[in-house]
Amino acid sequence: MLDSAQVMAVLEEVTDPEIPVLSIADLGIIRAVSEDADGTLRIAITPTYTGCPAMLPIEIAIRDALMRAGHERVAVETHLSPAWTTDWLTERGRQRLRDYGIAPPVPGSAGTRGTLFGADIRVKCPHCGSHDTVKVNEFGSTACKALYRCRSCAEPFDYFKCI
Repeated sequence: MLDSAQVMAVLEEVTDPEIPVLSIADLGIIRAVSEDADGTLRIAITPTYTGCPAMLPIEIAIRDALMRAGHERVAVETHLSPAWTTDWLTERGRQRLRDYGIAPPVPGSAGTRGTLFGADIRVKCPHCGSHDTVKVNEFGSTACKALYRCRSCAEPFDYFKCI
């Protein structure tokens, strides 16, 4: 019988290979957990964007973690609809991004401003908290982040773009 809380506790330990301070639960990519009649545990995930190179390592990590936890049959399914949005990031995930030096997207801003290739927005520096920042490049360390620099503390930082 499926114990969703136990499964989610295991999945909380699976980290994003590109941002290791975030769990896949923090990212909000876990869409469903279910169990088939034959005992196969099904995990539905949604990529942060179509073609995200981290999805295969995440699928492998999910299977490995759940099998180590005693689940013999695990199937990971990718669901592209509805599309992932930065609004699915948890507050804990947003705080972990800040602590790691990445400016998180503003909650509720997905699809309204600062989209993946959208207009510049005022981004708060995760180092000093200043809003006096400037976009240096549309792409940061990964395609889902933009590179910014703070004019107050002069530190560069990634901004996790709103999608």
